[in-house]
Amino acid sequence: MDGDYVIGGVFSIHYYMHTVKHNYTTMPEPLSCTGSIDSRELRFSRAMVFAIEQINNSTELLPGIKLGYEIYDSCASVSVAVHVAFQLSGRLDPVFNTGDKCSQSGMVMAVVGESGSTPSISMLRVIGPFNIPQVSHFATCACLSDKQQYPSFFRTIPSDQFQADALAKLVKHFGWTWIGAVRSDSDYGNNGMASFLHAARKEGICVEYSESFDRTHPRSRIQRVADVIRRSTAKVVVAFTSPGDMRILLEELSRKPSPPRQWIGSESWVTDPDMLRFSFLAGAIGFGIEKSVIPGLRDFLLDLSPSKVADSPLLTMFWEEAFNCRLVKSEAMDRSVCDGTEDIKTLQSSYTDTSQLRVTNMAYKAVYAIAHAIHNAVCQQTDSPTQCDKFTKLESKEVLNQLKKVNFSQNGYDVSFDANGDPVATYELVNWQKKESGSIELVTVGQYDSSLPVGQEFLINRNLTWVEGGTQVPVSVCTDSCPSGTRKVLQKGKPICCYDCTPCPEGEISNATDSFDCFPCPEEFWPNAERDTCLPKPVEFLSFNEALGIVLAAFSIGGACLTIITAAVFYRHKSSPIVRANNSELSFLLLFSLTLCFLCSLTFIGAPSEWSCMLRHTAFGITFVLCMSCVLGKTIVVLTAFRATLPGSNLMKWFGPSQQRLTVVSFTFIQVLICTIWLVLSPPFPMKNLTTYKERIILECALGSALGFWAVLGYIGLLAVFCFVLAVLARKLPNNFNEAKLITFSMLIFCAVWITFIPAYVSSPGKFTVAVEIFAILASSFGLITCIFAPKCFIILFKPEKNTKKHLMSRGL
Repeated sequence: MDGDYVIGGVFSIHYYMHTVKHNYTTMPEPLSCTGSIDSRELRFSRAMVFAIEQINNSTELLPGIKLGYEIYDSCASVSVAVHVAFQLSGRLDPVFNTGDKCSQSGMVMAVVGESGSTPSISMLRVIGPFNIPQVSHFATCACLSDKQQYPSFFRTIPSDQFQADALAKLVKHFGWTWIGAVRSDSDYGNNGMASFLHAARKEGICVEYSESFDRTHPRSRIQRVADVIRRSTAKVVVAFTSPGDMRILLEELSRKPSPPRQWIGSESWVTDPDMLRFSFLAGAIGFGIEKSVIPGLRDFLLDLSPSKVADSPLLTMFWEEAFNCRLVKSEAMDRSVCDGTEDIKTLQSSYTDTSQLRVTNMAYKAVYAIAHAIHNAVCQQTDSPTQCDKFTKLESKEVLNQLKKVNFSQNGYDVSFDANGDPVATYELVNWQKKESGSIELVTVGQYDSSLPVGQEFLINRNLTWVEGGTQVPVSVCTDSCPSGTRKVLQKGKPICCYDCTPCPEGEISNATDSFDCFPCPEEFWPNAERDTCLPKPVEFLSFNEALGIVLAAFSIGGACLTIITAAVFYRHKSSPIVRANNSELSFLLLFSLTLCFLCSLTFIGAPSEWSCMLRHTAFGITFVLCMSCVLGKTIVVLTAFRATLPGSNLMKWFGPSQQRLTVVSFTFIQVLICTIWLVLSPPFPMKNLTTYKERIILECALGSALGFWAVLGYIGLLAVFCFVLAVLARKLPNNFNEAKLITFSMLIFCAVWITFIPAYVSSPGKFTVAVEIFAILASSFGLITCIFAPKCFIILFKPEKNTKKHLMSRGL
C-alpha cells in the first residue's frame, strides 16, 4: 500500500524456498517459496497492516500523514531475505509486493522483521549501511545486541540472553542437574544455546549431550538427533529451536515411541499453537512473551471476503489451503472451485486464534515504535498539533535516531529500547496441559521479570502438570544427591554432576546434601553413626557405677575388712605365744599399713580431680613403703634373733624395738621425701586423654613427672627385693618361731605381681590402666596378708593346741 512514508515488513510466511539448481549457462529461475503457509506468520503480517491502518485513522499519531507498507515473504531463507533487503533499500525493482506503484518517498523509512535471527542478520548487512532501522518482532539472538556490528537493529521482543538466563534458573529451580540440549543450527539456536549453556554451568547444571540440526538437513541427521534423545539418561530436554526445525524433529520422534521426556522450550516454539498437536509433549514448560489483547484485531483478521483474498497472492494461497478449494483465478487445478460458502469465522487455525496473542503484539508494537519515531521526526517541527507536514523530507537516519528515544504505552504495554536496542525482559511461564477432552492447551502458570532483584525474578502462581500428566516434579540427575554424612567424589572423565557418594572419613562429618568436603569435628566431639552431626565425646573413667569399679571397690573394702578382722584376732590373742613370738608391734603396724594399702585403691576409682590425682599416687607409694618397711623389719628381727643365739653375739642390742621403729620410720621418710619433691616440682594432675581413643575422652591422672612416678615404684621395688633376699637367707633357720618362709612366699607374690604390672600398665588403654594398678595393689596386699597372717590366724582360731611356747620352741615346723 502506498503512503507518504513507507514501512517495510518481512515475515517467514512460508517454511521453504524453492531449490534452484544453477548450471551457469542460463539465467536462474526467480526466487520463489514453496510448502505450506505458516498461519501464525501470516497473522503477524496482517497485524502489521492492522496497526498501520489504525495509525492512519488516528488523529493523535501522525495526523495528516498516511503510512504505506511493503510486506515480503522471506521463506525463512537467507538468500530470499537478502534479496528482499536489496529491494527495501531501493537497489532492486520491487517483487513480491502487493502494490503496483512505488512509494511517494521512493524509500522505505524502516523495516519490521525478520522473524528469524539469521535472516535478520543477513538483512542488516545490506540495509544497515544505509541507516535503515530494522525493528524485529521475533529475532531474539543475543548477538543482535552488539551495537558495533548492528547499530541500526532494534527489537520489541527480549534478547535470548535474558531467556537463556531464565531457562537456566528455571532448570535449577526444579532441581534438574542432568539435561539434554537440542538447538537449531542457526544464529538463533547456536547463540541462544551457547548463552544457555554458559548460564547453566554457573548454576551447576550438566549437559549430557548438545545436538544441532536444521530442517534442511537430510533425514539421517534428524534421525540421529532423535536417537540420541531416545538413548539418553537425561529425563529433561532443553530445546532452543525455531518452530520449523522443532516440527521436523517432533515428527521424527513421533514415528518411533521414545521414553518420556520433560521438554523445556524456548519462546519461539513453546508458544506456537501449531505445536500443540504433538500430544507426547504434554507437560512441556517454557517462557513466552506476555499474552496480550489487541482490540479490534480479531475482527480485522476475520474481515476477509473472497474478493479481498483474490487481490493478494498470499491470501489466495492461505484461503485455498484452509478450505481445500481453489479460487477461479488460481492455478491450483487439483482442487475443486470454491463455491463462496467458505466462512473464515468457522476456521480453526493459528491465523484466527487470537487467544494467545504474544509475538503478534510484538509486531504490532514494532509498527507503533516506528510510527512514533516518524512522528517525533516530522510532526514536532510544525506549529499545528493536529496536522503534520507530509511534505517534510525525511531520511531513514532521522528515524533511526528517534527510535533510540521512543518511550510510549500502547494498549497498556510499555515500549522503549535500552542502549542495545532491547526492551525490558518480561516473560510468562507457560505449561502444556492436557484438557479433559485430550487436547493440549497452553496455560500461563507464572511470570519472570529480569528487572527484579536476584532470587525474586520468578513467580509461579498455578500448579504445573508434568510429562505424562504427572503432578510430581520429574527427577533428572546423573547421580542421586549425596545425603548428609557423605561427600561427592567425581567420577573420572565425567561431568561434575556424575559422582560417587563416599562416606565421610572417621572423625569427620558433612551436614549438608551434595557436600564436596567433610570437615572434622572439634577436638572434644565425635560424629554420630550417620556422620552428619558432631556429638560430645562420651567421657570415660573407672567409676563406682560400672561393674569393674564395683568389683574392685568390693575387693578393696573386703581386703580392708579382712585386715581389720585379722588385727582384731591378733589383738584378742595378743598375749598368746604365737602373737608375741612374731613381734606384735610390727605385726599391728603391718596390719595398719595393709589396711591403708587396701583403702588407697579406692582413690583410683571415680572421676579424677586435682586432689585425687595427687593423693592416689602418694598414698599408694607411702603406704606400700610403710608395709615393706614393716615386713623388712620383721625379716631383720628373725635374722637378728637367730644370729643373737650364737655364742658371743650381741646383735639384739643393736636391733631392739627402738631400732625397729627407727628403721620403719626411716624407710618411710625416704618415700615421703620422694613424694614431696614430686608433688612440689611436677605433681600429677587430671587430664583429658584424647589420643588413646578417637571416639571418646579418657579422664585420667597424668603423672606430671614420669621420673617421680617411677622413682616411687622403684623405691618400693628396691625394698621388696631387699626384703626378699633377707627372707631367702632366713628361710632355713630352725624352729616354728621362724616366719621367714612366710615372708619369702609373700615377697615372691609381691615381686611377681609388680613385675607383671609394668608391661600391663604400659600397654593397657584408658581406664584399664587404672584397673591394672588397682589390681596390682590388691593382689600384692592380699598376697601379704594371706602369706604372713593366714597361717597364724588358722593356728589361733582352729589349732589352739599349737599356740604354746613349747610347740613354738620345738625343732622343725
